[in-house]
Amino acid sequence: MQKKLLYILISLMSLSLIGIIVVQIYWITNSIQYNDEQFSFLVKQTMVAVATDLENREIANYQIAKQALKDTLGGDINDAQLRQIMLAQQSKALLENSRLNNNPLSDDYKIDPQLTDIDLDSITFRRLFDNKYGLIEPNRSTNTFENSQFKYSEFDNFARKVTGERASEYYSILPIPQRVTTEEVSRLIAEELEKMQIESKFEFAIYQDGFATRVQSENFEFLPEGTWDYPIFRTSNDSVEPYYLYLSLPGRKKFILSSIMGMALLSLIFTTVIVVAYSSAVSQIFKQRQISQIKTDFINNMTHEFKTPIATINLALDSLKHPKIASDPEKVKNYLRMIREENKRMHGQVENVLQISKLDKNDLNIEKERIDMNLLIDESISHVQLLLEEKNGTVKTHLGALRTVVLGNDSHMTNVLVNILENAIKYTETSPVIDVYTENVKNKIVIKIRDQGIGMAKSAQRKVFQKFFREHTGDIHNVKGHGLGLAYSKRILEDHNGEIYVQSVKGKGSTFSIHLPLIV
Repeated sequence: MQKKLLYILISLMSLSLIGIIVVQIYWITNSIQYNDEQFSFLVKQTMVAVATDLENREIANYQIAKQALKDTLGGDINDAQLRQIMLAQQSKALLENSRLNNNPLSDDYKIDPQLTDIDLDSITFRRLFDNKYGLIEPNRSTNTFENSQFKYSEFDNFARKVTGERASEYYSILPIPQRVTTEEVSRLIAEELEKMQIESKFEFAIYQDGFATRVQSENFEFLPEGTWDYPIFRTSNDSVEPYYLYLSLPGRKKFILSSIMGMALLSLIFTTVIVVAYSSAVSQIFKQRQISQIKTDFINNMTHEFKTPIATINLALDSLKHPKIASDPEKVKNYLRMIREENKRMHGQVENVLQISKLDKNDLNIEKERIDMNLLIDESISHVQLLLEEKNGTVKTHLGALRTVVLGNDSHMTNVLVNILENAIKYTETSPVIDVYTENVKNKIVIKIRDQGIGMAKSAQRKVFQKFFREHTGDIHNVKGHGLGLAYSKRILEDHNGEIYVQSVKGKGSTFSIHLPLIV
């Protein structure tokens, strides 16, 4: 796949994923806003229902009081006279209650002047204001209105409105605690919230003229974003300040969030899965592309490595066909040696690839025995002696470890050390100077091979033990190799319960550290 096309596809996929995430966030935000508005609407409906219940109860009580007064008079009386008498009774009851509570306002009590206009005889008048014919107390039952005989059809709204105004005027002179109790309001709110399927703690208070009355819950606190108000006991009398019922729900946010928590959580999980899967897919695409590039480099290098010995072999065979060379045993022997060495070289390259393949499949059976690592280091150095001499290089050993015996395979461990030493020689542009150190750290032997070569960048150090990796990609042959030596070394050391690390500075050289467990 072309690099440009790959980046275009990834860009489109990324934009699509970002779009999905934005849509999810937008949906969750809108859901919260909608549920908040719906919650506020249901709370308002609750307050309307509570206010209506309280007003309906007062209307019913007013009608009951009115009927009782008619029965007391025992004669015909018009509505205007009846209304005036009821208001006077209410005033008298209120002032007598004040007198009993030692309220100084009771001393100023006088008969309402309205009573002088009522055409009643003295006996009836006295009966009306005798204590035993006092005001009928309000009925606290919420079903008073529904069960009473005073009902209005939906087509008689005007009559209900007039009666409601008269009832409000009748009870308006009473203080709010005598009109409704805290327990009653609490019960009504709880019932209405349950009908609205709102499961949340609530606090309430009744206010008049901006001040709280005694009808309120213990822990009521005005919350700017969680308190609703609605007028109750409304009256057409402008001189009387209206009452307002305030309702606070501290668990509002929790209730709103819980209503969408399930869908939001599922949305978050699925979005996370998509993001992780997408990130993994993009990462795998780049890794596969990198592996493809490395394999292409490997094939190019391997082809070049094979071309040289094959060309040499072909040249030697052609030379052997020449009569002069064929008749010279010394030359024939020399050409046969060349053919054998080049064939051995190709065999070694193929063997390296096969060994890596077997290690990846865990098919390589390694027989282990006791090995003295100091002796193995000396033997490994002898293997690269010709390469050192060719580049006028030197190897200095600093074998400070006192315990040096490990359990391992002599051949494979030699290959590991030779690979690292060969790299130190090949990746030094001038005459190689290599130092080999050994030391004991706890129950391990640590072997350090330090060179003064070209070094590696940080990014290369993280990948140097990967199969086929070479810091300089492309068909570059000034340094021979296939990117298999260090990958092979790491796998062999892992099979020996060992570890290998690299520290390098670009332009100053590298240090490879091998850690192997000792035989206790």
